[in-house]
Amino acid sequence: MQQFKQAVEANDHDAMASTLAENVVFSSPVAFKPYHGKQTTAAILRAVTRVFSDLRYVRTVEDVRGRDHVLFFEARIDDVTVHGCDILHLDSDGLIDDFTVMVRPLSAAQALSRAMAIEFAAEMAPVSPVDETS
Repeated sequence: MQQFKQAVEANDHDAMASTLAENVVFSSPVAFKPYHGKQTTAAILRAVTRVFSDLRYVRTVEDVRGRDHVLFFEARIDDVTVHGCDILHLDSDGLIDDFTVMVRPLSAAQALSRAMAIEFAAEMAPVSPVDETS
């Protein structure tokens, strides 16, 4: 998972996208339904890099088979400190096919929801409305 961590910390959008499987499912801490597909997930990650400042990973936990990883992070959204984790599962090719994000405290989730509503709308405007689950 080092490749993903380095891509995020370097703010390298192409490198982040290269770690995603085509059929990745992204579960947001501020949306009820998950998002499907590499294109949509990459757009979310691009938006998140504009919302979070001072993002850094502080701890990693992985299973012994190396397919499940939890990356704990800290970041800021304006004056709100965010503590969170990326819960990742890798497919047989080593690409992320399941991506769940959790954040705390509640004030961080609320700040994330407000900021992402603006950024995600701007990011998704050029994305075609194709159902990527087919």
